[in-house]
Amino acid sequence: MPSHLSADRSAAQPPRRGSVDALISQTRQLRGEVDAVRREAPSDGTDPQERWQRALCNLAMRQLNDLDAHLAQLRDGPPPFPAPLPAAPTTTEAVAAASRHGSLLSRVGSAEWNLLTDEAGWSGELYQILGRDPVAPALTLDELPSLVLDEDRVKLTSMVTDCLIDAKPIDGEFRIVRPDGEVRAVHMMAEPVLDADGSTTSMWAVLRDVSELRRSQRTVSERHDSLQHQRHLAQTERRIAVELQESVLPPWRGALRSPHRGPGTLDLAAHYLPSSTGALIGGDWYDALELPDGQMLLSVGDLTGRGVTVTSGMAMLLGALRGMAMAGTEPGQLMSWLNQLLDTTVQPALGSAVCCRYRPETRTLSWAQAGHPAPLLFREGTGRALTAPDGVLLGATSGAVYGQAEEALEEGDLLLLHTDGLVPRQWGSSRRAEAGSEAGTAAVQGLLGLAPRFDGARTAQDCVRMVVEEFGESERADDACVLIARVGS
Repeated sequence: MPSHLSADRSAAQPPRRGSVDALISQTRQLRGEVDAVRREAPSDGTDPQERWQRALCNLAMRQLNDLDAHLAQLRDGPPPFPAPLPAAPTTTEAVAAASRHGSLLSRVGSAEWNLLTDEAGWSGELYQILGRDPVAPALTLDELPSLVLDEDRVKLTSMVTDCLIDAKPIDGEFRIVRPDGEVRAVHMMAEPVLDADGSTTSMWAVLRDVSELRRSQRTVSERHDSLQHQRHLAQTERRIAVELQESVLPPWRGALRSPHRGPGTLDLAAHYLPSSTGALIGGDWYDALELPDGQMLLSVGDLTGRGVTVTSGMAMLLGALRGMAMAGTEPGQLMSWLNQLLDTTVQPALGSAVCCRYRPETRTLSWAQAGHPAPLLFREGTGRALTAPDGVLLGATSGAVYGQAEEALEEGDLLLLHTDGLVPRQWGSSRRAEAGSEAGTAAVQGLLGLAPRFDGARTAQDCVRMVVEEFGESERADDACVLIARVGS
């Protein structure tokens, strides 16, 4: 493997869950130790050093809570979502963003406002947070709202009033507008300083810029909401596609019923197998329809793509196929007209199909194909693929001409039609000897290998059950269906 690919894969590995759990444990232990220090700190509010110590402990507790939440999110990862999302910022991009705007836990500034002298004192860090000139005088409490976003001024005024009048500590956020027009989110923790009579003489505070932290939280929330919305859309689309599919395909639970009874009657059964890797329904179909003259239409096909659009296209194609067959159109001509129909649709699509017309009075099968696996014929314990007439994919080229072949069937013969997703591509190289044939694909050989079991089956439904038992549990990247017709006496 090239070295650069190895490096890329190493960089893309997620952090090990055990190491993240260890960090969470350490964070929580540290949070407990900080809380113990905070509870031991004096709380009479007379010593500025003690006030500063207590404020830093409170701030550290809040930051450790944020860190714990972020580590838990890192451990659990994003919620699952079928559809691809825009790439998250790389580590380099995140570092660059942090360099432009400061870290998520920015510098902490402090301030004290003396209510007796109307003087204010700010730390240098607070000047940086608020974007003020460090040589300019600090703003008084009356002037502070001039920095605050209009929508947040009432909130700040209420917090300060409660602190000064009712001695309630402040623990809240507001947004400020820096002189350069940039809006920043500031978290403020403050408390009043009381004299011996219990009157408020001043208020001091610690403030930190939490803009990047809040932006990160909003991004996570928006991403989660987007995932939820996309999941809901995917579930809705799948439900609609399933309902549309079930409304047009014959039921596959149990044998397919045919009103016709007599010599050469077909015993019919089918099954639909959804993809094991995709949430959306594909365009596979099967059909068995008795025509007005007593003949039978048998068909399977696959329209490329997935989702409601493809399923509705499949329904349109199947409806056209049935209508033309009811009008007496032979399989070769029918394929030509289906190709013309796909060629003129608004949504370009490709499809493959096999269409058979069975005449019970003569046990004759006329059929045509469009880029699709040929029907398999099983007789007296052996099987073979029918020789396919010419035919290209539906929708691939305008004016395509499709050949038509005939096959004489016998009592007890079994005809198997399927779409190409039935047998996974990785299946069967070790089982080819069982098929007794060196020709064809692994999928065809795998199905032909069931010939001895089919020979002992009583009904078409039993044969379908054998196919599902053999291939139904395999991982498949595409939907698939199988239709089996057994010629009666």
